Amino acid sequence: MEKRKKFIKKIVITLSILFISRIGIFIPIPGINREEFTASIAQNTLVNFLNIFSGGGFSTIGIFSLGIIPYINSSIITQLLIKTIPKLEDIQKNEGEIGKRKINRITRYLTAIWALIQSLSISLWIKPYTFNWSNSFLIDSIITLTTGSIIIMWFSEIITEYGIGNGASLLIFQNIISNIPKNLQNYSISNKSNLIIIISLSILCITILMINILIQDSKRKINIISSKQLGEQNKLNEQNYIPLRLNQGGVMPIIFASAAITLPQYIILQINNNSNLLSEILNLMLSNSVFYLITYSVLIITFSYFYSSIILNPKDISENLQKMGASIPNIRPGGETIRHLNKIINKLTFIGSIFLFIVAQFPFIIYKITQVNIFQGLGTTSLLILVGVAIDTAKQIQTYIISEQYDNMME
Repeated sequence: MEKRKKFIKKIVITLSILFISRIGIFIPIPGINREEFTASIAQNTLVNFLNIFSGGGFSTIGIFSLGIIPYINSSIITQLLIKTIPKLEDIQKNEGEIGKRKINRITRYLTAIWALIQSLSISLWIKPYTFNWSNSFLIDSIITLTTGSIIIMWFSEIITEYGIGNGASLLIFQNIISNIPKNLQNYSISNKSNLIIIISLSILCITILMINILIQDSKRKINIISSKQLGEQNKLNEQNYIPLRLNQGGVMPIIFASAAITLPQYIILQINNNSNLLSEILNLMLSNSVFYLITYSVLIITFSYFYSSIILNPKDISENLQKMGASIPNIRPGGETIRHLNKIINKLTFIGSIFLFIVAQFPFIIYKITQVNIFQGLGTTSLLILVGVAIDTAKQIQTYIISEQYDNMME
């Protein structure tokens, strides 16, 4: 009963924070001409793209407009620093909980810095739409947006620690879901042929969701054998294995790729009006062009390998197997085991990233064939995030329920 109350408390905390974070998007920064601003951004592809992950925050310019994006970008930078700076890698691997706190502190500092940069960028961007532009308004806007981003980061950490699921992923999940009703208004069925196309593409959309689920749940089992089993005529126990997922990073490579592709856009945004060349580059990156899709797909593949290297270290796995007195059948412990695991992990990551690559091309292929943008405002990136977050959260809930049942049985 006590565990059930704790579980209900976790759900209440999660839902309450998600509700508060959603309300904060619609608390506007004062001093902006809303009508003129809304009319100006109606056809702005950059704003429409960023709104998918901010829940419409870039259209409202509310106190939580930046959302979780600065935190995601800072997480990417932190992981890159860990890979390139041996001291940080040593802190993460060998200092346990204390090391984790140090890395989290670095991520928070980077989040504050990145939020300041983005807040300055947005404040300068909305300058033509303000009633009374001044340095005071600029400072107030920067402080408000930066503080809102830090609060969202704090919310995500509270959900992760005291709620259900990963906080950052759930906040993005909520923002994507909130855009669906608005995007559905863009579709209209004028005749029978259009109805057939919509039904056909809806079936295809469901198929994509099924493929996503397979990608998230597929794994390869690497059998291991202990020294005790060696004395039993090398009899393998099928329950003893190392599970290596096809997509080790889950939804994170997609989130990282989506965040990374916005980085140059923030820089270009401020000088877009003064440079025709940069304006063309911006339009090329944001349109449904082959260049954009290739760039985005390369980012997906790169972050799949990057995140896989963070989650799985073949050397650590090999050392843990030796400590347990276990090994992979027909593979010698030590260097040979590391090379064997490296080979398998690289193959799985490549296959998983290719699956994500193919799914990422679906909107472009379907639009070229049918001239119907069934994924308008909800691309495969969003679908992958929705499916990945839903699966991960459901597994956490399932694990919690199973542990509760186990405790009841023990009692």
